[in-house]
Amino acid sequence: MSENLLEVRGLSAGYGQIEVLHSLDFHVADGEIVVILGANGAGKTTTMRSVSGMIQRSGDVLFDGNRIGSARPDAVLRVGISQVPQGRGTFTDLTVEDNLRAGAYSVKGSIAADIDRWYDVFPRLAERRDQRAGSLSGGEQQMLAIARAMMNRPKLLLCDEPSLGLAPIITQNLFKILGELRDEMGMALLVVEQNAGLSLQLCDRAYVLETGHIVASGTGDELLNDDTVKQAYLGGAG
Repeated sequence: MSENLLEVRGLSAGYGQIEVLHSLDFHVADGEIVVILGANGAGKTTTMRSVSGMIQRSGDVLFDGNRIGSARPDAVLRVGISQVPQGRGTFTDLTVEDNLRAGAYSVKGSIAADIDRWYDVFPRLAERRDQRAGSLSGGEQQMLAIARAMMNRPKLLLCDEPSLGLAPIITQNLFKILGELRDEMGMALLVVEQNAGLSLQLCDRAYVLETGHIVASGTGDELLNDDTVKQAYLGGAG
């Protein structure tokens, strides 16, 4: 069995006849935070969709030692992978609490304690439990998207552009919470992010994508201190 929670080998994927990812190899260890960086169009979101089974892909995807490369999204969810999609993806016509309940549809047994837990982590959601998700601010919707994904009790959380459209202070708080969740729960995270400076401070390791290829990898500190990587791929972040 692989020592990594997620192991991706030779992953290729795209849309129709257009191949976006070209034989990617990467991994996420149990309890690790890994960030995928790159410019718009590099293939970051496609990578996340490939892992979660939302698009056709080829190559091996192993999770907890089991092959899931041909699994549908519902099966991927059941093995313990939850995704916070780009743009939050909340059910805007449902209340906050109904969104949380929807996130736990594959969980057996009572979820009352789970709801209370995420209200404790995100008190703003508790205050707005009866409001429709579409009436929340951008930051509150991102909190809800994370809490809803966590209702599945995942071993691996996929976060696609969690800082998108958020004010810097809200982004910093959100990344702080993600780090605390990892430390408290031992959960692994795979994060796609354009805020390179902040995400490299959070992560254990990172990969840089360019036109569907991994062009650099290393620890967060290594990439933050690599002038060539910063200037070429990260816009001089750090």
